[in-house]
Amino acid sequence: MATTATAAATSHFFGTRLSKPSSKIGRIRCFFNLKPKKAAEKKKEVKPRQPEGERLVWFPGASSPEWLDGSLIGDRGFDPLGFAKPAEYLQYDLDSLDQNLAKNLAGDIIGTRIEVAEVKATPFQPYTEVFGIQRFRECELIHGRWAMLGALGALAVEAFTGVSWQDAGKVELVEGSSYLGLSLPFSLTTLIWIEVLVIGYIEFQRNAELDPEKRLYPGGKFFDPLGLASDPQEKERLQLAEIKHSRLAMVVFLIFAIQAAVTGKGPIAFIATFNQ
Repeated sequence: MATTATAAATSHFFGTRLSKPSSKIGRIRCFFNLKPKKAAEKKKEVKPRQPEGERLVWFPGASSPEWLDGSLIGDRGFDPLGFAKPAEYLQYDLDSLDQNLAKNLAGDIIGTRIEVAEVKATPFQPYTEVFGIQRFRECELIHGRWAMLGALGALAVEAFTGVSWQDAGKVELVEGSSYLGLSLPFSLTTLIWIEVLVIGYIEFQRNAELDPEKRLYPGGKFFDPLGLASDPQEKERLQLAEIKHSRLAMVVFLIFAIQAAVTGKGPIAFIATFNQ
């Protein structure tokens, strides 16, 4: 049994590339890759790493970590806790389990592997690697979009009704469901069920999308009816503008929450106190 050729040719363990495959003779190795190999997919064009001196960073003089290479839109090298650092794992050979041996030796280290985030059609967690930069970008965009809607909604509702966003729930419980001062023909229980079903359906459909780019920017007639992202350069500019506004909106809503906890007032009422 020529295991040398097998070990040299087979360099996938659970479908992941080994950095230092072993080449010992006379040892039986077990490599698990049950799924049939797919045809070679087209590699996406990755932007080259920008020189450190030319990159915009989140703080003047700050140095970005090596895993933030500037290829992502809006990458400013901010990851002080290393959340997006690729996880590395040691790979061990199988322990010798021979009942005829006086001593069974533990398996040797045969290499290392780095988790690569992939998207799979699972209902609640489509990413194979939870702590991956690709998933973090998706979470950042979704939270930022909600924050932009929330910040605008908090200001608009208080401007039209005089009720601050943190007290809106109290008014709903006392006076019934309403929107911008107009009563709605639904009870709160019905509205909750509508929200659960609609948002649940939307999230299920979003997680069924396996293309990472379409998960973030679906486009089409529903999400880009004016065709603003048809030009690649304009699309990149709009993506950068969106991530900037998203980050700003998240900071703004954090300020709203702190202000409401300290003063008990909404943003407009708080600003009005300075004019008195």
